[in-house]
Parts: sequence; structure tokens; C-alpha cells
Amino acid sequence: MLKKITLLLLFVYSFQSFGQSTEKVSLVANNTPLKDVLLNLETQSNIRFFYDQAWLANQTVTASYTNESLDVVLGAILEDTSINYIYYDGKVILTNNNVIYKNLPKDYFGPPEEVATQTQTAKEDNSAVFINEYTNNSNRNRGIQSIGKQDLNSTRTNFTVSGYIRDAKTNQPIQNVAISILDKNINTTTDANGYYTMSVPKGFNSFETTLFGYSRSVTNAAVYGDGSLSIKMQEGSEQLDEVVIQAKKDDVVKSAVMGLTSIDVAAIKTIPLVLGERDLFKVATSLPGITTAGEGSAGLNVRGGRTDQNLILLDDAVIYNPAHFLGFFSAINPFTTGTVDIYKASIPAEFGGRLSSVFDIKTKDGNDNEFAGEGSIGPVTANLALEVPVVEGKSSLITGFRATYSDYILKALDEEALKNSNASFFDANLKYKHEINENNTVQASIYYSKDKYRIVGDSLFNYSNRAASLKWNHKINERNSAEFTIVNSQYKFNIDFEGDTNRNFDFGFKVDETQFKANFKHDYNAKHKIDYGISSKLYNIDPGEINPSDENSDVQPLTIDSERGLESAIFITDTFEVNEKLLMNLGIRFSVFNALGASMENVYQEGGPRNESTIIAVEDYGKNEVITTYGGPEYRMSLRYFLNPTLSIKGSYNKTLQYIHLLSNNTTEAPTDTWKLSDLNIGPQKAHQFALGLYKNVDEKNLVISLEAYYKIMTDILDYKIGSQLSLNENIEQDLLIGEGKAYGVEFLLRKTSGRLNGWFGYTYSRSFIKLDSDLREEIVNNGEYFPANFDKPHDFSVVANYKLTERYSISANLVYQTGRPITYPIGNFVFAGEEQVLYSDRNEFRIPDYYRLDLGVNIEGSHKLEKLAHSFWNISVYNVLGRNNPYSVFFVNDDGQIQAFQTSIFAIPIPTITYNFKF
Repeated sequence: MLKKITLLLLFVYSFQSFGQSTEKVSLVANNTPLKDVLLNLETQSNIRFFYDQAWLANQTVTASYTNESLDVVLGAILEDTSINYIYYDGKVILTNNNVIYKNLPKDYFGPPEEVATQTQTAKEDNSAVFINEYTNNSNRNRGIQSIGKQDLNSTRTNFTVSGYIRDAKTNQPIQNVAISILDKNINTTTDANGYYTMSVPKGFNSFETTLFGYSRSVTNAAVYGDGSLSIKMQEGSEQLDEVVIQAKKDDVVKSAVMGLTSIDVAAIKTIPLVLGERDLFKVATSLPGITTAGEGSAGLNVRGGRTDQNLILLDDAVIYNPAHFLGFFSAINPFTTGTVDIYKASIPAEFGGRLSSVFDIKTKDGNDNEFAGEGSIGPVTANLALEVPVVEGKSSLITGFRATYSDYILKALDEEALKNSNASFFDANLKYKHEINENNTVQASIYYSKDKYRIVGDSLFNYSNRAASLKWNHKINERNSAEFTIVNSQYKFNIDFEGDTNRNFDFGFKVDETQFKANFKHDYNAKHKIDYGISSKLYNIDPGEINPSDENSDVQPLTIDSERGLESAIFITDTFEVNEKLLMNLGIRFSVFNALGASMENVYQEGGPRNESTIIAVEDYGKNEVITTYGGPEYRMSLRYFLNPTLSIKGSYNKTLQYIHLLSNNTTEAPTDTWKLSDLNIGPQKAHQFALGLYKNVDEKNLVISLEAYYKIMTDILDYKIGSQLSLNENIEQDLLIGEGKAYGVEFLLRKTSGRLNGWFGYTYSRSFIKLDSDLREEIVNNGEYFPANFDKPHDFSVVANYKLTERYSISANLVYQTGRPITYPIGNFVFAGEEQVLYSDRNEFRIPDYYRLDLGVNIEGSHKLEKLAHSFWNISVYNVLGRNNPYSVFFVNDDGQIQAFQTSIFAIPIPTITYNFKF
């Protein structure tokens, strides 16, 4: 009691001395350090200033005053800082964040229990939050940080807190960290840059950060106003990875986003895959809604969409062919990859140009504190990634290189034909990131991959991807941030043919695009978070050229006219929290595509077939002249409603447009398929997708359950006429058919996120159909009725499991079952003009046999000693343990008038693999 009375008397005496300075000062400052300005004012006024110089770091002043009161000058130059001041007993006292009270909060002394434990909030208009120095020992020992500038006149009850979550050892941003305010239903997660923003109540708050692989942390803070709080997390102890797929466990139920899955790249090393390769896309196909046409196939089919309807981004740059060696291996290096986010529905409005999905792949940041590396040695490839600090704590470089030594294996074989074959590939990437300050970060990425193969043939095929991006992240203020990006992508392939005849040639194709994007984020208030931006992309396509490769060749040179197009868009999205149960994400993207010259465009007779006889005019367009324009709104809407805290229902609707098309008459995507821009005769593809889902967390069992249903309508889908020529065709529109498609399905996913046994079970029932109907008989397929697409597989089961025997040993399994894909069979024969002809069934009327496969693996982690040269990891696996002779394709041969069926298989026997991984 005596202490309280003494403290009260001191405060009462002190308040009598508070007042205002009448001193007049003058000031001229142009980006002058705040410390120097205060020294100047102290000298002019002859009044002592008291403060901690650390509060003034990196703060400058630009102002001009003549014979103005000291109070006015101080108030103006400190307004945009976290510093308050008060004139007391002939001195100026500065405080950081908080204020000195002129009146004690009502009931300040209160009951003893409240004094010891609670945060007291005054109820008078001129009071502010007061954090009692007698808080409990636990909080006091951990310290309380101050956020924002306290303002006695403010009536706001919530403030915006933002910042970065970083690795305490490497100082690198950490994505997907869950941040929550203890004892309050306030949560968020960090983005790809480790950045977060959230609205919190004023007063005392405990910020909890959690992420698998890192130790949980709690940071106590007194929130006085808008401000920043950055936190460093300590990495957890090294052990076998338990979680293989992370779909942001809480976000699955809480967010408004549907159909989003994030792959934990570091953890996929435990999955037994062919030849021991960590393959991001193979793991993706074990998830519901994502398939391929067959084993070893390039290209992905997402929710009934074609392979060209997926937007695959590496650091914001498009990768047109993300596969090595015809689809056996991914062209994305897993050791340099940081995050993989797959959107099958609720595609963010910032993404456009594709109908079905977005694979947003980001290269991880390098270690800016110490040299580090990771690599692997497998049966056919070797991989090495290095992380190099450039400026300690500020900038880093990460580079990766992967290559195959399959050429050496082929040359060592006894088979003479295979000895003369080639099969090699490599990929390399490099990323530099520099943190200028807390508000500005720049990064640059470069990627290149190249494939070359010739298997028992006369043609040498080679293709390559190139991607480069430059990005500037800028934090404007506590509520606004911006991201500016320039990217360039290029894909090209080449065929060198050398045969016994005089038909040697060199054939090439190239697509190149350059894009600029400006994305902005604005935290309007606790209810609304707004994303908006603009983008523009310039396409350049060389559809193909062929030239004789030597002077004896009879091949005539031919070059197809190049294509150009400009795709531009503007978008805005509002994440709107209607109430505690209902969250909405409402977005719109408006895109415009201009087909550009120089070009010669055929104009056809309306209502007639497109052929040489129906051309009524040929329009000549000059360079960069607009040939035609397409565009329109693209809607992105989704919502989430809580049925209870662990169960939610979601719905979404997407409208998408696609202005570039893949021309292919293969069942699966091939490196020699060509891309075609929309023009005067070919419009953009369009799609509408509706989805509905239920999501459940079972925390006590570490289970996440989701059930999603979707229905998709597609129009202006390109197909081809029988016998069409898709390469080196000057009038390609004459060989194309334009149809419509539909797809629907139900996806079920059960995931166990941690524990000795973890993994997931997925099941998909899906159908995908196409209809090619027309008023012209020659453009009708299957009587103009819907028929199954080449990749239609109604049933798809997958089980991926990892069982942890000890801290160092685990076993894993991968089980896959799929319905066989559609195929067209010969069903009879007939004689025409004296020759026997084959009669085929309706297109895709039959199916090849069903596919199933079991893979098993044993994973051995090296010792967990901290002081060692490198940490090792062995993966011993067997792909296709049962030796299933799964058909890849079925084809037919006319042998002396007898039609015989043959099937090809990729891996018809068990494939054992040992891979050594190391990390230092």
C-alpha cells in the first residue's frame, strides 16, 4: 500500500510539471538524419532532449520552418515516426511507441490480482492502453515488444501488424508459417516471401508462430498502432520427414480457396519413384484430379483439361515443356525448389491465359549466412545445388545443376543399335536475392534445360526451355505492398534427320514470350484484403521452318510466317470476411488479346468448309498491325462457411480464357507438338468451372479430410481432322476442328499429416468428354455426340504411405490404380477400288486394360550428429514390385491381310534403385 501511495504522489507531482514549450525555432532540412535535426533544435531552444539514439536509426527529415514554436515543429517531424514526446520540467522527453500519461487510467490500482496479471485499458477518450509493469513472470521474462505509435486521441480498436518470418540460422524468409494470436480467433500464414499481415486488437497480444520442422515460438507485444513485427524461428532437430504433402492444414478448412495443394518438396524424398528421381509432377499425379495419359507421358491433365490448359510457372516465368526425356523425368530441379502451389479451382485472378490449373513453382532462397549445399547420385542422374552468401545477412545466391549420364550407359551396351543412340539431358538454374532493407527486396532468376535423344533411328531430336525473371518487392507502408516483375520464356525444338536417301533436313520451331506484371496488396481494414494489378505479355512464335541439311538433299526450304500477339489484363480481388463464419473471395480479371501482324490471313466463305475453294480473300497485315481482338471478363469467386470450427463448406466459380493452343495429334504431349496463337480464324478457348466441397480437420488424429465435386464446361476446343498435317502447314485452320467439352468429377482426399504412419489416400471419379459437331458433314465426329477424351480415366486410386520405424529408418509405399484410357479399334475390313481397307470403330469407343502398380522403398537417414561434414540419406526402392506389364499404348498392324494387335509397355519388370542424397 505504501508503494502505491508513493507512486501516486510522484505521478500527481509530475503532472503539475507537464506543459508546452514557448520557444521559437527555425529549421531547414532536406533528407537530414533525425538525430541531427534534434541536436539542432536542442541548440536553438536551449532545452535538453532525452531519448535513446537507437530509436532514430535510419530516420530522416525533410521540412522547412521559420520562427515557429518548438511544439509545432516537433509534432510535425515526429508525426510519421513511432516516437512521441512531452515537455516536462523544462526538458523534452521522447518515448518510443507509447506515451506518458497526463491522467492515470480509471481504476488503475484496482484489485491486486488485476494489477499483477491484466492489461488495463482506460475508458476515457484521452487515455491509451497501459501495459502494467507487474505482468506475470513468464511474460516479463520473454519481454514485451512495442508495435506502432500510441495516440491518445485515436478511437480505433484494431490495428494492422505486418512483418517477415525468417529462419534464425539462414535469415531466409519462411513460407506457410501459421501465425495466430493466442486466446483469440485470429490467424494468418506467410506468403512466398515470408511476409504476413493481420488485423489485431489494441493492447497486449501473444503472437504464436508454428511450422513443421521449426520450434514453436511465442512473441508478446503491446500493440499501440499500425506497425511491424518480424520474427525469427529456430529450425527443429533433424529427423526423417513425416509430412509429405502439406496443404496448409488449417487453411484447408479456414480459407476460401478451393482445390489448392502445396507440395512439401523436401519431404518427397521418401516416396519410391522410378529410378530414384524426386519428381514434383509424379507426386502431383498421386493427388486427386491430376493425371497423365500414361506412364512416362509428358503433360498433365487436371480436372478433365488438356495438357496445354495448365499454366506452369517457375519464378513467374512460363515453362512450356517441364519434362525430360519424353516425360520420364521432371525438368524442375527439386533441390533448388522452395514451394509448389497447385490451383485446380479458385485460381487467383492474378493468373490468366490457361483454362484448367496453375502450377506456381518458386525457387527457394539461398542461405545468406553460410555456405551450404545438397545433392544426390542415382542410377542415371547426378544433382548438385549450392547456396552461397554474397553479403552476409543481406544477399545470397543459389544454383543447381542436374545431368544424366545415360549416354555412357547406352554406349556400354552390347546391342549395336542402342550403342549409336543418344539420350541425354541437363538443367541448370540460378537465383540471386538481395534485401536492400526491410521494405525493398530484389531477386533475379535464370533457368535453362536441354534434351537430346535418338533411339534406334535416323533423327536426332533436341529441345530446350529458357526462363528468366527479375522481381522487385516493395513494402509501401503497413497496409500496402507492391511487386513488380519482368519475365521472359522460350521453348524451342529441332530435328536433324540424316538417312540413306537424299532427304536430310533440319527442322525447327520456337515460341518466345515476354511479360511485365505489377501486383499490389492493400489491407483496407480487418474485413477486407484487396489484391489488384496489371500485366501485359508479348508472344512471338516461329511455327516452323525446314531446310536441307546438306547440298545433296532434295528437301525444299520452307518457312511458315511467324505469329505475334499481345495479351494484357487488369485484375482485382477482395477477400471479404463477412462474419466469423462466412469468408468470401471475390475477383475479376479483364483480359484482352490482340493478334498482331505481319501476317497473311485467309478469309473464308461464311457457312462453308474451310478449304482452298472457299477462300474469298487474303488480308495482308503489316508489322504490329492489329489483325483481330478477343477478350472479356474472367470471374473468380469462392466462399467458405464454417459449419463448426473444424468443418467447413466451400463453393467456387471460375471463368477462364486461353489465347494460345497446343496443336497435337498424339495421345500424349510430345516435344515436337507446336503452339498456335488465336487469330482471325481461331478464337480463344473458354471454360466455366463450378465446384463445391466439404473440409474437415480431425486434430486428435492429425487427419485432414476433403471432398470436392466439380463441373466444367469448355468451348472452342481445338481438335484435328483425320490425316491432318499439323507441322509446316501454311493453312493450319483447314485441318482443325472446333468443338466443345465437358468434364465432371468427385475427388476425395484423406491425409494423415504427422505421426509414425503418415501419408494420404486419394480417390477420383472423373469423366472428360469432347463433342465435334457441325453443319458440315466432314467436320462431324462420332455423329456429333459427346465421346470420351483421350485421357478420360473414370477411376483413379492412389495411396502414398510412410511408416517411421525409428528416427533414422522408415519404409514407404506407393500404390496406384487407374481405369484404362480410351482407344479406337479396327472392327472390320472392306474392299474399295480393289484394295482392302480397315474399318475403325467410333473414335475412343474402346479402352486399353486398366493400370495398377505398387512401389516399395526403404529410407535410411544418416546419423544425427551436428558436427559432421554432411548429413546423408539413402533411398532403396523398387518401382513396379509386382512386375505388372501395364500397357502404355495399343496399336494394330496389317500382316498379310490379318490385323494384329500389339501393346507397348514402359516398365514391365521391377526396377530396383539405390540413390544417395547428401546435405551440408
